[in-house]
Amino acid sequence: MAAFEPEQPQANADFNALRQHLAGALFEPGEPGYAALSAPWNAAIATSPAAVVAVASAKDVAEAVKFAAAAGMPVAVQATGHGIASDMDGALLIQTGALDECTIHPEGWATTGGGVLWSTVLAAAAPSGLAGLCGSAPGVSVAGYTTGGGIGPLVRSHGAASDRVRAFEVVTGDGQIRRATAETEPELFWGLRGGKGSLGIVTSVEFDLLLQPEIYAGALYFGADDDAEVARAWSQWCPTLPAAATTSLALLRLPPLPGIPEPLAGKFTAAVRFVYTGGTDDGARALAPLRAVATPLIDAVATMPFAQIGMVHSDPEESMPATEYSTLLGGFAGPAVDALMEAAGPGTASRQLMVELRQLGGAFAREPEVPSVLSHRGVGYSLYTVGVAPPPELGPLAENARGVHGAVGQWSTGASLPNFAAGAGQAGFAACYSPEALERLTALANRYDPDHLFRLGQVPMRG
Repeated sequence: MAAFEPEQPQANADFNALRQHLAGALFEPGEPGYAALSAPWNAAIATSPAAVVAVASAKDVAEAVKFAAAAGMPVAVQATGHGIASDMDGALLIQTGALDECTIHPEGWATTGGGVLWSTVLAAAAPSGLAGLCGSAPGVSVAGYTTGGGIGPLVRSHGAASDRVRAFEVVTGDGQIRRATAETEPELFWGLRGGKGSLGIVTSVEFDLLLQPEIYAGALYFGADDDAEVARAWSQWCPTLPAAATTSLALLRLPPLPGIPEPLAGKFTAAVRFVYTGGTDDGARALAPLRAVATPLIDAVATMPFAQIGMVHSDPEESMPATEYSTLLGGFAGPAVDALMEAAGPGTASRQLMVELRQLGGAFAREPEVPSVLSHRGVGYSLYTVGVAPPPELGPLAENARGVHGAVGQWSTGASLPNFAAGAGQAGFAACYSPEALERLTALANRYDPDHLFRLGQVPMRG
């Protein structure tokens, strides 16, 4: 299929005409606010949108989308910038951070604006004993994470975050404000739950919460001398776990920086992350085989308030220059474990800050009652690598990451998941879906974004 050829943007767009229709603010290059609002999380990406619209309402989003369509400009969107992988050259960037409504309904659901972060939801829900099905990094937005499916540290217990959505308010590429539910807009609702930025800009999400005031969770950190034994034990332990347990294994090379515990700073370590949604005693029994493999450098697994779930992975919150790659593995045992450790273990050529394996399955493997575009539910594991370095060194670091992934290539399905494929281009985006789902999503994109305004994001190739 040939790539869609967008029309050329009109030069010298009259942004003053758009300003007159906004309750929010618009910033052009050089104006105060432009740089801060357009900065992505990945500091290696230098962004240059034609203007940034800090929207104050769904109506502002609709006005901005209509303006971009008339001017022939692409549209990009960000709340925190974690999903930005393009320079956005010449685009109209819609910044949704001010869409900050967060309402916790005591009967067990929430309404959040397009700019609300998971950390806000967790804090607001905690007094009621409720919790949101967030990711490993609660500093990302609910809307961006959920439209990418939402595969977090409770994925085996409760499935994907997108499975819990009741409704979206969304501005589609035709400039219309729509409410999408399984009843009112079933096709759009199907595509928004896992379709990332293909169909529109989400301005509000309604979703079910969990009754989960506490979890038994944390991480065991092991030293380099024990890494191979821990990895083999982890691979054998995973198939024995109940769905109440979700785990990941991370091979870490953390720099010697303030805030990183001394046993981990500047050293190779292996971290077993663990979240158990049942009782403390059952969780401890489930984790006991891994605790018995070797003496951890740090044992940080304990009962904790759900709102502290970000401590399990302790993902960095600050912006940094990074390369990221991901793939899905059909299995991880025996030869696959050895191959990965030979490529990424201590003493190898790996320069990755983190090489992470997440066990999937459990609730994620079950198709939800209301189907969605989210695909590849039957896979066993995801492999994700992150490398951090000054921009001149990112090229060799990316090549190094490809070598790590290539080492386990025979176990890879060739697929990925949307939230882990931000920089993978259109081919990488296509790999997030089954052929049937991608064809259906592409047809929806042609319908709801007829001018292909969202072409800079994670969108299907169209001909």
